[in-house]
Amino acid sequence: MSGRIKRKQAESSIPFSDVHSDPICPLCERPIPKSQLDAHHLVPKSRGGRATEYLHRICHKQIHALLNEKELEREFNTPEALLNVPEIRSFIDWVKTKPNEFSGRTFKSQRIRKKRS
Repeated sequence: MSGRIKRKQAESSIPFSDVHSDPICPLCERPIPKSQLDAHHLVPKSRGGRATEYLHRICHKQIHALLNEKELEREFNTPEALLNVPEIRSFIDWVKTKPNEFSGRTFKSQRIRKKRS
């Protein structure tokens, strides 16, 4: 992690030294270990977003594998809206069965691949 990100995490209200106080992922509702903690901009930074939400790294990667920045800005800028996407809901139902430290590959959506072709 870069120095700026570490400083933001140190300044945040999340106590990283206390093992029993891992933040909870708003998507899969599992505790997020320090090694899997990612900050997700609800509205992408490239579109003027500043608010962030802590997610599991695998949940964060899956969001960006399935949705483009315009969709994230306009329609899916809350955890509740993200859970209404069928592909994300299906992924979340699957990943809930995995250990909190689980990290695996994510795959781009067929829909996104076709748009870019």
